[in-house]
Amino acid sequence: MESPKRLQSVFVVAERPAELHAFYESALGLQLKFRDKDRWIQYGVGNTSVALACREEAVPAISGIVMVFEVDDFAATAERVAASGGEVLGIRDMGSHGAVLSLRDPEGNIVQLFKRQGTPTP
Repeated sequence: MESPKRLQSVFVVAERPAELHAFYESALGLQLKFRDKDRWIQYGVGNTSVALACREEAVPAISGIVMVFEVDDFAATAERVAASGGEVLGIRDMGSHGAVLSLRDPEGNIVQLFKRQGTPTP
C-alpha cells in the first residue's frame, strides 16, 4: 500500500468558530481562504487546507484534532498565543529531527508547531 501523497485538509470541531478564527488569524498568522459564515472557516497553508467547522458541519465528528504546522522558529510565539487566549504547554526537543512546541487554543484543542533542527529557538 502506498503512502498518501499529501495532507489534503484538517479541520477542528469548534464550539465558537468565530472566536477561534480570531485566535488562529492573530496567534498563528493563518490566511483566510474561504468562509461560510461561522459554519466553515478555511485557511490555505501551503498545499493543505485547514478549517474550523461548527458541530453541525462536522457531524459525525464530535471532537478536535491535532494540527501540526511547520515554522522557521518559535520567537514570540508564547506571547502571541497567550495574548490570543491560548496556552503554551512546552517544547519537546527531538534531537537531530527538530523540535515541537505544543500549545492549547482557547477551546482546549492541542496544536503543535514543528521546527527543523538548525533554526533558532528562544
